[in-house]
Amino acid sequence: MQEGGIRFVCNDFWRSRPHLRERNAKYRRLSCKAKVACMSGASSSEGWVTIQDAPSIRGLRFRRFRGESDFPHVVSVAEGSGEEDQLEFTISVEDIAREFKHLENCDPYQDFLFAEVGDRVIGYSRLSWSKDPNGTYLYNHSVDVLPEWRGTGIRNAMLRYNEQRLRKIAHTHPVEVPHVFQSIVADSERDWISVLTSEGYKVFRYGFKMVRPDLQNIPDFLFPDGIELRPVRPEHYRAIIDAWNEACKDMRGQIPISDEDFRGFQESPIFDPSIWQIAWHKDEVVGTVLNFIDAQENIQYKRKRGHVELISVKRPWRGRGIAKALIARSFRLLKDLGMTEAALGVDAENPSGALHLYQKMGFKIERRVAFYRKPMR
Repeated sequence: MQEGGIRFVCNDFWRSRPHLRERNAKYRRLSCKAKVACMSGASSSEGWVTIQDAPSIRGLRFRRFRGESDFPHVVSVAEGSGEEDQLEFTISVEDIAREFKHLENCDPYQDFLFAEVGDRVIGYSRLSWSKDPNGTYLYNHSVDVLPEWRGTGIRNAMLRYNEQRLRKIAHTHPVEVPHVFQSIVADSERDWISVLTSEGYKVFRYGFKMVRPDLQNIPDFLFPDGIELRPVRPEHYRAIIDAWNEACKDMRGQIPISDEDFRGFQESPIFDPSIWQIAWHKDEVVGTVLNFIDAQENIQYKRKRGHVELISVKRPWRGRGIAKALIARSFRLLKDLGMTEAALGVDAENPSGALHLYQKMGFKIERRVAFYRKPMR
């Protein structure tokens, strides 16, 4: 089974972190109207926020989210940061609007912070929380700052602000289960890694982005007797997502797909159930591969890549070749659609042995991603 790689899974998106998931997540549904929710006494009536340990930089100030007018600022900072950090992704104002429409466990008017110098937005932070299948509360956050403002202490100050806000959120959660801060980082994000380690974060686990560089010599694997593939119809969505969420219980830290996640996915340009590969036994979904093609990303990076994601097999059916057959069929389907390579994301120590399976299927490690954590005290 596989650590999900589609952006809506983790909601940490906007970077090629498994992804997302950051991926993403893990947020209350909102309408993007211009209002500001005040927190503590550190916030002014106009949304300006005083951060006590912020560096002394002429013109530097911090404020809260102001609604749709901030979407272009998010795009600008994300693109500037991504280029410096050698991340591959595409982002637009439309992407941000869609993401905000389906936020969960995050109030952008309190959980986003923008840094300005003069009248220019030079960074922003975001945070959210989620709960993994083992009951651990994960308090996810990140800080993006344009390259020319890194190394100034801005990122450290915003990180501490995130932690303070997350502690306030954690007070509403049960105290008898673990609470941990988390940030998901690609190896190429050296500045953010430096900030995290200086603030006491350590690597909890690694994930890999893997690529099969060609779609030649595709192996031919047969399904076990009684297993069949069916075209995906809307009435199948619930069974498919339930099957994936059941498989999540065996994946370290994997957050199940919520209804809001899935609604956001349905509105995304990459949503195409016609290319999913779903294995059925009678009326039960026993295996999933949710393939997608990111056309905009392929244009930007001048490639023809398909994504083979959310690979899972229900526990009683594992070890019978279902995953291999689903992946091989996905290769052929993507090749027929004109793709020349395939990609996926995986936990480096997935207990089902997924990494070894994907290597046997021709995937090679292209990028490593680390899950940095710090216990909340």
